[in-house]
Amino acid sequence: MSRDFGVYIHVPFCAVRCGYCDFNTYAPGESEFSSRDDYVSAALAEMGQARASMAGDGRAVRTVFIGGGTPTMLDPDALTALLEGVKETWGLTADAEVTTEANPDSVTRESLAALAIAGFTRVSFGMQSAVPHVLATLERTHNPANVARSVQWAREAGLAVSLDLIYGTPGESLADWEASLDAATALEPDHVSAYALVIEPGTRMGAQLKRGQIEAVDLDTQADMYELANARLSDAGYAWYEVSNWARDESQRCRHNIAYWTSQDWWGVGPGAHSYMGPGVDDQGGEVSARRWWNVKLPRAYAARLAKGESPTAEVEPLTADDLALESVMLRLRLADGIPVEYLPERRPEQIAALVSDGVLDGREALAGRLVLTLRGRLLADAAVRALT
Repeated sequence: MSRDFGVYIHVPFCAVRCGYCDFNTYAPGESEFSSRDDYVSAALAEMGQARASMAGDGRAVRTVFIGGGTPTMLDPDALTALLEGVKETWGLTADAEVTTEANPDSVTRESLAALAIAGFTRVSFGMQSAVPHVLATLERTHNPANVARSVQWAREAGLAVSLDLIYGTPGESLADWEASLDAATALEPDHVSAYALVIEPGTRMGAQLKRGQIEAVDLDTQADMYELANARLSDAGYAWYEVSNWARDESQRCRHNIAYWTSQDWWGVGPGAHSYMGPGVDDQGGEVSARRWWNVKLPRAYAARLAKGESPTAEVEPLTADDLALESVMLRLRLADGIPVEYLPERRPEQIAALVSDGVLDGREALAGRLVLTLRGRLLADAAVRALT
């Protein structure tokens, strides 16, 4: 296999459910939260099924990402057991990147040190904002001062640090966003992600918006916030490598997420986790089509299936060559390296010329046969994909 192989592990538990969150997560008081005790054994059982399913594959895991939810709601021994399960199931490459997400108030100096000893190399903290009223609107529970303390503890443990930020929260001003960017860069993390808030129907924030209790930040202001983020992060020594991600240098880019954007293979462990395997060849030399699959969402149902020796898979989606071509353009165009023109399902010289004229694609790169987004293009990436496919 020429593609890399990674593992994503979904931990569906949080201390509270934030008002904007529509992820597959559960907080105390919600019926599924109590199934946390069954979670690790179920996840390890799924890894056992994966080992049987991938017999003869032979690839070691290059990246592990434990997300959620809040993975650090589990104690370090449980997270260590999950990582040991990955090692026993597939093995790790010598240079494997092993990341866990964490909230600043869900770690201690001792817990981070324990994770580093276990083999974790990187922690991604959900900072979101440094402004109290913005955190309150997002229903984040941590004190902004906890971020600096957690970053310091991670550094002491020898872990690389990423900070996740959200912009465009109702009531957030450009000055608020600038304050958050300045607070984040002052901590000198290795990596920063900045995502525009999307208020999803079905969330508490979605209901507040519908009732008129809050007002969404308009798209022009969100664009200004993105441009401010790019300027502030660039000035602080961070280079963008994907539309929403910046790193101090190439070695600090999130290799696990790059694997998603470049259509590498991964197995998703846990309730609701998604997996992807590209086209290949089976043990008898027959061709195997690319496919995506995902697990049942509810932790109790997930654990119950595995306890009975059943697969937790909810559905499998076969992918055609046309599907793969479309996804390749959609995902790779978001990267700073862009894509070669020959990656397009069809040559579209008129559309390319129009995107260059509109300042969406870099003209020099296009003449050299490569499609690379400009700063304006990063704001219009989805429109660019539609034009090119």
